[in-house]
Amino acid sequence: MSLRSLVFSCVALVALAGAGSLALAPWNGMQPSIAQQAQLDIPEEQRAIPQSDAQIKLSFAPVVQRVSPSVVNVYATRVEQRAVSPFANDPFFSRFFGDQFLQSRPRESRSLGSGVIVESSGVILTNRHVIEGATDVRIALGDGREFDVDVVIEDEQTDLAVLRVRTSGGAAFPAIEFADSDKLLVGDLVLAIGNPFGVGQTVTSGIVSALARTGVEASDYEFFIQTDAAINPGNSGGALVDLNGQLVGINTAIYSQTGGSVGIGFAIPANMARLVAEAGVKGGEIVRPWFGAKMQPVSADIAASLGMAVPHGAMITEVAPGGPAERAGFRSGDVILSVDGLRVDDPSAFNFRLATRALGEQAQLERLRGGSTETLPFLVEAAPQPAETALATIVANSRFSGVSVRQLDPALAEQQGLPYDASGVLVTAVEPGSPAEAMGLQVDDVILALNDIEMVDAATFQQVASQRVRTWQIILQRNGRVSRAIVSG
Repeated sequence: MSLRSLVFSCVALVALAGAGSLALAPWNGMQPSIAQQAQLDIPEEQRAIPQSDAQIKLSFAPVVQRVSPSVVNVYATRVEQRAVSPFANDPFFSRFFGDQFLQSRPRESRSLGSGVIVESSGVILTNRHVIEGATDVRIALGDGREFDVDVVIEDEQTDLAVLRVRTSGGAAFPAIEFADSDKLLVGDLVLAIGNPFGVGQTVTSGIVSALARTGVEASDYEFFIQTDAAINPGNSGGALVDLNGQLVGINTAIYSQTGGSVGIGFAIPANMARLVAEAGVKGGEIVRPWFGAKMQPVSADIAASLGMAVPHGAMITEVAPGGPAERAGFRSGDVILSVDGLRVDDPSAFNFRLATRALGEQAQLERLRGGSTETLPFLVEAAPQPAETALATIVANSRFSGVSVRQLDPALAEQQGLPYDASGVLVTAVEPGSPAEAMGLQVDDVILALNDIEMVDAATFQQVASQRVRTWQIILQRNGRVSRAIVSG
């Protein structure tokens, strides 16, 4: 069985209203603002093992007392449709006892996770899967106070969410400070704080077992901290802190065959969490850098062919025409070895390193080409925003009424896993109840042609799709497969 098949997201405790029992479901201090928080680092020479009985008896209590007020419980309420009868889909019972067996009844379920206060005005970081699909979210502080919160950001790419206290009554909240997670070393002591199994705030201790773990979750920025500090259901979204009392990670997932801790837990590094938190403080929009190249890991065979003693780095396989990588002088076959002096082991590591750089700054990328290495400056920039002419929404009395599309460009094609020169228009929205929805169009479909007319841009789609014709022949790509459909006009 593969590692991925045994990795379970941290789960939240779920109680069905009126059920009276708990069940397991998929996981869901005054400080200055984030921008003003100081970085406290432990020099490597001060990382020392205990030398005496007195040192062994030292306590983590001062650290816990400092940071535990910043860790909160997160309660998420969801409304689910549940069948009235266990025989709801049985045609026999439906025939003889009526349609009531086919009806469903909305029921509330509540899940419990953890969160971390990162800004004194009441900004909280947690995992997206803790609050995903919730109709109501509340937090509870360690002193018993509860507050309603608004969801500011749900970032699927990192599995992070930002919450903001709706009405604080003028209260200031105990915010935690961020550490520089790039300075963590394997073997460093860490504490995990959260609310496992709903028993109340709990602190566990351990070490950093590994860094830069990938293959843990299906996220775009896999670069997890691994720890043996016990992480269990309910810990998801809680704090992983160092002995300075600073946040080094957000506890996110566990490796388990039983659902409980076996000493292999994973946390999202603080350097990534900080960017999402800052976006939440500033208003909720996350704009990430775009490199403009596709990459693959450097295998042992590739390393040998390039004269590398040890295989590592991200090899460029394709460069987007006119993109940032091409303008910076990169081309296919180049291997990126480090970003700002931080080693890059594979494409996931490169994506993480670049994503944690601020837009507009110069990053230093170490490149291997033709047996020689050199360091190139790279301007960190976002993907270009689409022009108005690259967007179209059909509002005419047409079979496509209610669909919005965007024509493909290299950045969008890369995001969708398509070749840089891919043509067509991408479905970005389908209005509920519209003719387009009834026809079966879905978000992320790529419409390639309508009635034998290639969709080279949004203007062509707008013109053709606004017409009323007797029959439509549609060629589209969905989930990597191209199909043809004929529907009536």
